[in-house]
Amino acid sequence: AAGARGMGAVERDTYRDTWVRYLGYANEVGESFRPLVPVPVVWASYGVATAYVTADTIDKGRKAASAHAQDPAQAMRVAVAMGDTFVWQGLASVAIPGFTINRLCAASLALLGTVTRWPPAVRRWTTTAVGLAAIPIIITPIDRTVDFLMDSTLRKLYKAPGEPPAS
Repeated sequence: AAGARGMGAVERDTYRDTWVRYLGYANEVGESFRPLVPVPVVWASYGVATAYVTADTIDKGRKAASAHAQDPAQAMRVAVAMGDTFVWQGLASVAIPGFTINRLCAASLALLGTVTRWPPAVRRWTTTAVGLAAIPIIITPIDRTVDFLMDSTLRKLYKAPGEPPAS
């Protein structure tokens, strides 16, 4: 969670509130280009997204360690912060959007093959454009859905992100 900085100012989360958030969607760019590029290029895009998830997880762990340096439950708070971040990012940045864009592109390619007489190259480029155009549209709904899912399930095991589980 973002901490306070100064009088009432809330610190921006580099990984969720800036352009860096789009690095988590690198695999969706890869999925969008799947009809045009070799599969290893798509898998490399998953590597970028995984590096982003890992960096955010480490960042949240460091922040929790610093914020709770004198707390006897510091290790638990760090573990909860990192676990919460890893699960959230894994779902909101990689798994759900990757599946969404993959299926959207597959459906688009199949539909274009059925309803048009466009050459295969035009269909593949159109499918890629559809996938890329969908990325900014799906980010907020997926992020909010993952927040809701985690608040309704995993986060009930602890009081708030970074808090130890209730005994």
